[in-house]
Amino acid sequence: MKNPIKFFLLTLFIILLDQTVKLLVYRNMYIGENIPLLGDWLSIHYVLNPGMAFGMQLDHQYGKLILTTFRLVAMVVIAVYLIRLAKKGAPDGLLWCIAAILAGAIGNVIDSTFYGVLLDNAPPDAPSPWFHGQVIDMILINPWEGYFPDWLPVWGGQYYANPVFNVADSSIFLGVVFILLFQSRFFNEKPTDTTPELPTEPLSDEPVSPDEKGEEREQGA
Repeated sequence: MKNPIKFFLLTLFIILLDQTVKLLVYRNMYIGENIPLLGDWLSIHYVLNPGMAFGMQLDHQYGKLILTTFRLVAMVVIAVYLIRLAKKGAPDGLLWCIAAILAGAIGNVIDSTFYGVLLDNAPPDAPSPWFHGQVIDMILINPWEGYFPDWLPVWGGQYYANPVFNVADSSIFLGVVFILLFQSRFFNEKPTDTTPELPTEPLSDEPVSPDEKGEEREQGA
């Protein structure tokens, strides 16, 4: 059994880092501004994301509300799952990964739930500012951008634009990736059995004579 508090501390740290970066971008940059960090490869690019991670969204009037509700439920489920795994003595690596995923979920839930009211960044056509806040994204990695060749299955001929994401998205992505990479270690490792072994009396190899057996029965009577 492990104390889950230290894993929740990682969750809290990532949430604070995520919200700090988002608010710094919100206060000091305008939408669409780009600040190169490593030439064209890495930059801070301020955009608003009305949907899911990496710019994906549900094409429905209440898609954002559905997504926010799903995030709230997922947040509770992940937290309960983390506590149960800790009590069962799961490997620390797995618990750190789940704590990181939980932090990413909470970080984006904060944006979706409150940013439409506190930062007034809900879309103009949103039914309500509550639960319709747009997530602030700012990390742009740009290895390549352009059209996929026509001979490529599924994506052939489509234009590929590099997604913009945030610290919360990165936390979820890395947590999932490390679980997939080390799943054999995380899920096949058995908890250490610390139950002490009871001492047993050694069995004698010497044969017991009929007279000795009779004496044992008499003593038992």
